[in-house]
Amino acid sequence: MSRILATALLCAISLGACAQPAAPAANQAPAAKPAAKPAGAEQGTPDATVRQALGGIAPDLAPEYIGAAPFPGFREVLLGGQVLYVSDDGRYLMQSQPFDLKERKPAASPGLMAYRSKLIASIPEQDRIVFAPPNTKHTVTVFTDIECGYCRRMHQQIADYNKLGIAVEYVAFPRMGPASKDFRDMESVWCASDRKRALSDAKAGQPVQKKQCTSPVAMQFDVGQRVGVNGTPAVFAADGTQLGGYVSPQQMLDSLEGRGDAAEAGGSR
Repeated sequence: MSRILATALLCAISLGACAQPAAPAANQAPAAKPAAKPAGAEQGTPDATVRQALGGIAPDLAPEYIGAAPFPGFREVLLGGQVLYVSDDGRYLMQSQPFDLKERKPAASPGLMAYRSKLIASIPEQDRIVFAPPNTKHTVTVFTDIECGYCRRMHQQIADYNKLGIAVEYVAFPRMGPASKDFRDMESVWCASDRKRALSDAKAGQPVQKKQCTSPVAMQFDVGQRVGVNGTPAVFAADGTQLGGYVSPQQMLDSLEGRGDAAEAGGSR
């Protein structure tokens, strides 16, 4: 959770114990621009009510997205990179991911998936590190880090994903932030002449050779924050559905083809 959002919620819960909002960290991304208000979102609508309620606890953050939740009575909100659920009357807030018992998968609204899909698609193809089979059946975008254990585990199985017809398109999400060595190392990977080799070597624990260029890492990290990534790996289908964190090759194929239960969401760090 973003530091500003966590502080705002703590202050709200403690009934005014925090007199002033915490200043953002030096590497904290600037507050998001307000979400575009859909037609009909005039005063008195659930969207407007929820927007006003959130403004009372997090005045320094504007929701990136507000839309109908996948269950009645609530709005689904992206705020500070976090998915929240707020009742239409602005009274109740939940952070837990709802689970659809009928569909046997995490619930997400078409509106949120479309928002995520469009934002992820804004990352140019040439800025991704792609491991694809000759005949691709499915493509996933994976926000990855070179240090996290589940990211390395997933990459060790990259040939298995490809054998099942799944193309993996990596984008950078150095979860320690812009001031970290991890961030600089990932910039060097994206600046390498052979990005695929550099990424594979880094995920195998080999030292990263320092490189400099106009890197897309900062932009990709920003997109990840805006779609709600808070751990790596974070796997997204083309329609904006988040399949989970680490997902085994067969489980990923089953999820992409609508078979079996939902992907494991806990395999991220």
